[in-house]
Amino acid sequence: MNKVLIIVGPTASGKSDLAVRLAKKFKGEIISADSRQVYKGLDVGTGKITKKEMRGVPHYLLDVVDPKKYFSASDYKRLASSSQRYIATTKKKLPIVVGGTGFYIDTLTGQVSLPNVPPNKLLRKKLDKFNKEKLFSMLKRKDPDRARAIDPRNKVRIIRALEIIETLGKVPKIKQKFDKRFVFIGINPTKEILEKNIKTRLISRLKKGMINEVRKLHANGLSYKRLHDLGLEYRYIGMYLQKKINRKELEEMLYKEIRAYSKRQMTWFKRNRKIRWFTLSKVEGLDPQEYKRIENWVKKNI
Repeated sequence: MNKVLIIVGPTASGKSDLAVRLAKKFKGEIISADSRQVYKGLDVGTGKITKKEMRGVPHYLLDVVDPKKYFSASDYKRLASSSQRYIATTKKKLPIVVGGTGFYIDTLTGQVSLPNVPPNKLLRKKLDKFNKEKLFSMLKRKDPDRARAIDPRNKVRIIRALEIIETLGKVPKIKQKFDKRFVFIGINPTKEILEKNIKTRLISRLKKGMINEVRKLHANGLSYKRLHDLGLEYRYIGMYLQKKINRKELEEMLYKEIRAYSKRQMTWFKRNRKIRWFTLSKVEGLDPQEYKRIENWVKKNI
């Protein structure tokens, strides 16, 4: 049986670095599970791994679609499953799935069955008239579990959830039956460490040209509405470029929202009882002893 290693954790927890180290150790190749890193040109804002950081380890599901287009969880499952088979059967290597988009990971591993619900244009038009606060309130009333995991400011995803509920009565829930091929580990830094990492990374990305990246995306035809839908950095920098907020407000809002996002990620992941969690206690990187514990656990389970 070909095993598949799944690495999860909140944003800024060090998943990408760990995945590369484990790939080098166990002859693996990496499949990204990030709902925004699939888009071309969303590099600095998403913290997309660089060629140098990859250290020669092949990565899949990065830069696969134009950001003007919508990329669904079913698209992800199709491409990620194909990459997984290719790595395991053709390359004879260990597939390592790494990312923070829990719905993508649950879809790939079969814990969520994607509903066969076609777009309902009339319903979407009706729902689009409401603001995101009203829509989120509707979702909380109809399906509290989905509301706890979704970004309350992502109008597109909230409308899609309500569309599914209209057809099925609820969004399909996570299953707790697991294919034995999938081995899960999670990185969970302490609250203090995670908040420091988020702050440090945010400052670093701003220095690396995150604002100019968004300005360039808009100049190349990406609307402010689409930037808003892409969430977090792209939403708030879009607001800044439209002069709706100032630089100080931009940094404060981003820090607050990224922290809130990390909490939603953990809410989602903690429902998976198969994840073996490792708590980290060091800022920016793994303590050698902590890494060795992870390495030894992976060695025993793949």
